[in-house]
Amino acid sequence: MVDWIYILNPNKDTLDGEPSDKETMCRLAEEEPELELWLSRRNRMKQGDRLWFFFTHPESAVAAVAEVDQEPRDNPGDPDVPYLVAATLLPEATKALHRDPVGRDELGLGQVRSVQKAKPEALLVLLARAGL
Repeated sequence: MVDWIYILNPNKDTLDGEPSDKETMCRLAEEEPELELWLSRRNRMKQGDRLWFFFTHPESAVAAVAEVDQEPRDNPGDPDVPYLVAATLLPEATKALHRDPVGRDELGLGQVRSVQKAKPEALLVLLARAGL
């Protein structure tokens, strides 16, 4: 299993037309936890990997988590979104992170890319804060 940091900018990214902010993700974790997310690269994701959602605004922090349902697939119909990955939000862990997000300084993030592997030291904090 690999843990990935998935970057969301609520000022630019949307989830089915809704803002990609912490409140929306927390609500979706309860009401509609299945997501289909875009990727610019396959990133060697596998079923069972975790996606930790890092929100860039207003506070830079991880405040939601999902499990990858299947490997990323090609999306030939949209050149701006070359790959899609299905994932399911983990409701209890997302609620815990929403209450007590993991800040950028705790993650040791340098340059922020759209998706990157979680550092081992950050993973310890993420797992503890999410109750996993």
